[in-house]
Amino acid sequence: MEHSHGHGFYEHHQFEKPTEVLSDEHRVIERVLAAVGKLLTVPPAQSLSHWKKALDFISNFADQCHHLKEEKLLFPAMEAHGIPLEGGPIGVMLMEHEEGRSHVRAMRAAVEGLERGETGGVESLLSHARGYLRLLKEHIQKEDEILFMIADDCIPAAEQTALLKSFEEHEAREMGAGVHEKYLAIAQELEAALNISNE
Repeated sequence: MEHSHGHGFYEHHQFEKPTEVLSDEHRVIERVLAAVGKLLTVPPAQSLSHWKKALDFISNFADQCHHLKEEKLLFPAMEAHGIPLEGGPIGVMLMEHEEGRSHVRAMRAAVEGLERGETGGVESLLSHARGYLRLLKEHIQKEDEILFMIADDCIPAAEQTALLKSFEEHEAREMGAGVHEKYLAIAQELEAALNISNE
């Protein structure tokens, strides 16, 4: 299978470490979290298309693309170098990923209900969105400031290079090419729609 090289997210950025990719993705995720924060201030019935776009981003980019790279590739590499999966920082991250997924399922169910004209979903949507924002902001901070430092220290350089390649392959296989470009565009669309300047 031919992979088109020479453009795209990985070539464009010249990453040295897998944690740099994940940190970079955190910055994009934060932009969408800011958009969700803004969505909390307007009646959901008037902004369902924005909510759907944000949930598409969260499910596909934050979860499928980002969290799965951590769960299937980074965390096992850390475990192989002596960081326990259970009871340590990785265990906490895995629990928080699951907690995030349950918030997202509830938000999605609420949006689908609202689309059918059920008004009862508003409170559920807003409370799960607030919970998700709180969770993710702290989660990202823990990864950026603690977990990624541990990963950088414990995984040898040659293996980090191999992990970068695995990240790229995982993404092409799971998500198709151009995933970063696509979801960056969604982040930009949400910012434009909600008048958020990303300065």
